[in-house]
Amino acid sequence: MSSRIRRPSPTVVILAFVSAISAFPLYFMVVMASRRNEDITSVPPPLLPGGQLWTNIQRVLDNPDVTFAQAVVNSVIVASITTVAVVLFSAMAGFAFAKLRFVGRQPMLAFVLATMMVPIQLGLIPLYMLMTKLHLAGSLPAVILPFLVSGFGVFMMRQFVAQAVPDDLLAAARIDGASTWRTFWYVVMPVLRPAAAVLALLTFMERWNDFLWPYLVLDIEHPTVQVALSRLAGGYYTDQSLVMAGTLLGVLPLLVVFILFGRQIVGGIMEGSIKS
Repeated sequence: MSSRIRRPSPTVVILAFVSAISAFPLYFMVVMASRRNEDITSVPPPLLPGGQLWTNIQRVLDNPDVTFAQAVVNSVIVASITTVAVVLFSAMAGFAFAKLRFVGRQPMLAFVLATMMVPIQLGLIPLYMLMTKLHLAGSLPAVILPFLVSGFGVFMMRQFVAQAVPDDLLAAARIDGASTWRTFWYVVMPVLRPAAAVLALLTFMERWNDFLWPYLVLDIEHPTVQVALSRLAGGYYTDQSLVMAGTLLGVLPLLVVFILFGRQIVGGIMEGSIKS
């Protein structure tokens, strides 16, 4: 019997094509990071990795003008603290807005939603003045404190709690004598894990890729990854291989986070789509 070869469906072909296009910039970044600077400017550009990757990475780490290793540590600290705070505070506020009854709930929720409509650029000057008054300008707390709470996170968690947490489950916890805090921590929070994973990834990526505010408020001794990359690319002569090697180092933590939490993130997105 001759076995038939199944042809891939058009959907699979389209998804493979889109995936290849999406992954090509990452691949080309690795190619450029493993080449010499003169190879990058050649025509046509190289499409295969070279042998200078570790040399270029060492050049980034040994650069006297940019403490890139410290920048990575600073970005990890900023992104991790803000991610944990946003997920925790958003879950608490979302639970309160969705399931608790208190005076001023609707106006407060409307105010939270209104903050999402204000661009961050409009608040840079007063925010910088506030950080200066608090003597925090130039330090990492100036990058962390303004972003410990997210209006988008509160709204996202509020919607998820309203759909995923039944009132009967909360009533059963109250009958068993659980306080509001115990009900949130032991009953609501486990249900919120898929949504928390999605919010954590989005927050971590947003804070890791943030450039404008850290560039304004931090000094040269406390850079983040994006600020360090801008300084690598500055000056009269730009070493593209050096910049690409630094960019590769800056992307690796995001890939690690996605690999570690990708299954929960995809599960959370699928669960939200099914419920909606």
